[in-house]
Amino acid sequence: MKLLIAMMSHETNTFSPVPTLLERFGSGANPPENADAYRAIKGLGLTMAGMISVAEENGIDIITPIAAGAPPSGPVSDEAYDYISDCICHAVADCDGILLELHGAMVTETREDGEGTLLKRLREENPGIPIGVGLDMHANLYPEIVDNSTVIAGFRTYPHIDMFETGVRAGRVLIEAMNNRVNPTMAWGNCPMLPHVMRQGTDDHPNKMLQEKVAEYEKNGALCVALFTGFPHADILNAGLSVVVTTDNNQEEAIRIRDELLELAWQERENFVYEITPLSDSVGSAFDAADEPGEGPVILLDHYDNTASGGTMDTTEVLREILAQGLEDVAAYGIYDPAAVAQMIEAGIDSEVTVSLGGKMHLDALEIQSSPLTVTGRVKLISDGRYTITGPMGTGSKMNMGHTVLLDTGNVLIAVISRHIEPYDLGCFSSLGIDPMAKKYLMLKSRIHYRATFMPIAKKIIECAGVGVCTSDYDQLTFRNVRRPIFPLDNINSSSFKDGFPEH
Repeated sequence: MKLLIAMMSHETNTFSPVPTLLERFGSGANPPENADAYRAIKGLGLTMAGMISVAEENGIDIITPIAAGAPPSGPVSDEAYDYISDCICHAVADCDGILLELHGAMVTETREDGEGTLLKRLREENPGIPIGVGLDMHANLYPEIVDNSTVIAGFRTYPHIDMFETGVRAGRVLIEAMNNRVNPTMAWGNCPMLPHVMRQGTDDHPNKMLQEKVAEYEKNGALCVALFTGFPHADILNAGLSVVVTTDNNQEEAIRIRDELLELAWQERENFVYEITPLSDSVGSAFDAADEPGEGPVILLDHYDNTASGGTMDTTEVLREILAQGLEDVAAYGIYDPAAVAQMIEAGIDSEVTVSLGGKMHLDALEIQSSPLTVTGRVKLISDGRYTITGPMGTGSKMNMGHTVLLDTGNVLIAVISRHIEPYDLGCFSSLGIDPMAKKYLMLKSRIHYRATFMPIAKKIIECAGVGVCTSDYDQLTFRNVRRPIFPLDNINSSSFKDGFPEH
């Protein structure tokens, strides 16, 4: 028995101006293929690694044609998409099954549903072959994804600390199906709702409760259950919350579980709406927060510009407000600005420089724009920007910030980077010689993932609404393609998610 195991993962923010070319899937080079893909992924805290693990535990031969995963950004170039999907499809010959780490929210230049397009092609070229899929919790589900899969598993945690386990779940069910010990039967559906990402954390209500219900259904006999909160920064038809249920040859049970979960989510829709605080008030509250009892830094969360949701990571408004209000003993991660990095490297360590930071990428989707921030400081450190994740999310993964400079303004240490990396692991600071616990304040361009390692050390979290394409203010975005009506873009008072909404 032989399995093809591969990765094609990208969360596409259709409002993002950050291009997604092939090299973005491979940390600045082409993504690893074949034996290199196996070596790059095996043993990491990733979905594909979980799939490899369960296959090897069962003595199954595997091939790994490609491991292509890119940080969220704008639509994927068709050239990159075709290259990755061709690598997968051309390797299927002589395989008995397929396991794929996908995301579920990939949009390309010409395709609204990248994953469904790949799965449909695989099914057409290989009729009857079993296909197991692991998806991110922020998947936007489409019929072609479900119709062309044998089993679908999804993350149950946000921050995503169960990626490996998701791969194991998908792999185990697929192998059982390949051995004719189960007959996977699926039902899926979605709700007309776009939950705010800032309200999707699984240590918060209502997603905590919903994901606990998902686990309970599996414990009680369902083969695989997934509730996807969806990715709302994709202006596509099926963006939003969805559910897929896999049972052992019991369609009626799959439908029942699906409907119960969708109904429960719909009743909680108001709790998925995020309330925004003005930026000056948020930053101003940091002074009192720092004086409160307890250890650890106060975290100022620049959540409108999170690169792991497609942000440019170069907007400056939160950092500007921190400097304007005079906060001291701050470490900020970070500002993406390769030009400023090059200027400061040329100046050299200990040089005093004046640089124009950020605000260089035009946000076509927004009326409000960020502007460059002129900062004077000392070049404290120059780094190659590489570190290894030690925290619970993606453990062991190699991170590459690109050439990185630490700029010291006196009150604020600013990490200026040349590759997009979200700060969800302490290594983003410790690799630059900063002890996060020793700072009074940390500024992070993150939304929820920071909680994996920063929440346990933080004295307090202050959420700061700056500028960026990850905005939680849907009024700043123009949705042209998403199905309507949809909550909260539209005021839907239906008591049930089924009212006026088609079933699948």
